[in-house]
Amino acid sequence: MTNNCVCNVRPDPKPLNLSFAGTPDIAADILGALLESPNHEIKYVYTQPDRPAGRGRKSRESPVRQLARQNTIPVKQPSTPAELARDTDLAGVDALIVVAYGLILPAPVLSRPRYGCINVHGSLLPRWRGAAPIQRAIQAGDRETGISIMLMDDRVDTGKILLQKSCVISDADTSASLSARLAPLGSECLLEVLAEMATGSVVPMRQDETRATYASKITKQEAEIDWNTEAEQIARNVRAFNPAPVAFTSLNNVKIRVWSARTLNIGTANSRPGEIISYTPEGLDVTTKNQAIRILTLQREGKKKQSIREFYNGYPDLF
Repeated sequence: MTNNCVCNVRPDPKPLNLSFAGTPDIAADILGALLESPNHEIKYVYTQPDRPAGRGRKSRESPVRQLARQNTIPVKQPSTPAELARDTDLAGVDALIVVAYGLILPAPVLSRPRYGCINVHGSLLPRWRGAAPIQRAIQAGDRETGISIMLMDDRVDTGKILLQKSCVISDADTSASLSARLAPLGSECLLEVLAEMATGSVVPMRQDETRATYASKITKQEAEIDWNTEAEQIARNVRAFNPAPVAFTSLNNVKIRVWSARTLNIGTANSRPGEIISYTPEGLDVTTKNQAIRILTLQREGKKKQSIREFYNGYPDLF
């Protein structure tokens, strides 16, 4: 099923009656922009069920639920697509806005809002369709990404594009810093599209299937550093996995989380990958497949995150 209803939107600029589906911080930022806009009303918010988090494993609300509760918006937390499919309240809204929701929308939901489901996606589609577009773009060494506003269909991120705007990826960007820049860009794009929807001027465009790539979900297992990989790729992985799941390695069976690192132009011909060649307040230098990498911020299991200088002062003889 492909939903083309945006082509038939009403010609008057009256406020749109919306619902919103999202879970993490970037979704909360975009929901906040909608709440600040006088042109739209949010009827319901959908977000992932509360889950255990932190050392105490206490149940924690998603950022989207917290914001909705602060603004007295009714919150729904279906745990499965089937449960979401039984929700008939979406039939009373003009559109459902979806931002990093984390739950697949079943076909009945896609067609229930009057003008369909509108997704704010963190890449320049069709590049990096899927669950982790920001992380995969950093991992791949992309120099550019952006925001795509897309009319959702029954496949993963294949719907028609309503608007795109680009954003540069710097050599220092982590998933956290890039998400922080993409959130206001996503809000800007979404509000622009909604204004066009309200006047009937939006023009959906098909994606170029020959350029499609897929951004699979990040797993904790792939965050383990493979020192037989080239240094530049390890550095990208460290940035991509910050703030979650965080790259890690082990030393004497102690897990060490690596929050930041950079490559060094040092040859490693006489060292094995994974060998520590220097430990000073300036950095922990480790060999890789082709050159060294300097760890700058790390975290010993069960301890707080520290700069390498703080870590060295606390554990001068650890390595």
